[in-house]
Amino acid sequence: MKKQLLSGLVAAALLGTVALPVSAQNLAIVNGKAVPKERAEALKQQVERSGRPVTPDLDAQIKEEVIAREIFMQEAQKRGLEASPDYKAQMELARQTILIRELFLDQQKKDPVTDAEIKAEYDKFVAANSGKEFKASHILVEKEEEAKAILASLKKGGKFEEIAKKQSKDPGSGAKGGDLDWATPSSYVSEFTEAMIKLEKGQTTQAPVKSQFGWHIIRLDDVREAQLPKLDEVKPQISQQLQQMKVTKFQDDLRTKAKVE
Repeated sequence: MKKQLLSGLVAAALLGTVALPVSAQNLAIVNGKAVPKERAEALKQQVERSGRPVTPDLDAQIKEEVIAREIFMQEAQKRGLEASPDYKAQMELARQTILIRELFLDQQKKDPVTDAEIKAEYDKFVAANSGKEFKASHILVEKEEEAKAILASLKKGGKFEEIAKKQSKDPGSGAKGGDLDWATPSSYVSEFTEAMIKLEKGQTTQAPVKSQFGWHIIRLDDVREAQLPKLDEVKPQISQQLQQMKVTKFQDDLRTKAKVE
């Protein structure tokens, strides 16, 4: 039984390979027509660019795909489908997609992200995120009366974590006993932050704190210096982000310069 045709990525890549010249060495002869090996090689390159290794099994699938496509192409040509308006419209869209992709790849080669740019972006990140990190827990309820009742229960020896699991309307932290994990003060709404940073380690707010989300009872569990990743740990992500910014600027510049009437 034949294996399924390859994924859309591989199939789409064929659009860029159907015009390759016939090589002296062919992958196969289909109904008397040579199928050049270059088609399979081009597909392999497309797969490798996506980060997927070309295993022997995948290599066999690629060859089968190329041959199957040639069979189907020949039948479509016999039926005169190349002359249909729908086919021509789709081919034009495919041509545009491939050409635009090549344009952006070419621009990336001409304007690559440098190590200096990555370092500068990392330094901005460090400057914006340095300082203290707070590990807090909270119980969130809709009404002030509920919050006051919970505070009274806590003063009588009630367990913060148990109450959070039962009554907090914040499903994420509530399920973890109110734990919000480590975060910088800027991660929270201003009312929450103002109340949190006034607390000592292990202390709970003495009165409910009102925010746009409801009424909070906040406990400060710990404080530490911000734990930031090293440059090498985030370098690939920063590079990708900067490259996307460059491509976006390139697109915007072209649109600005274009005369559209």
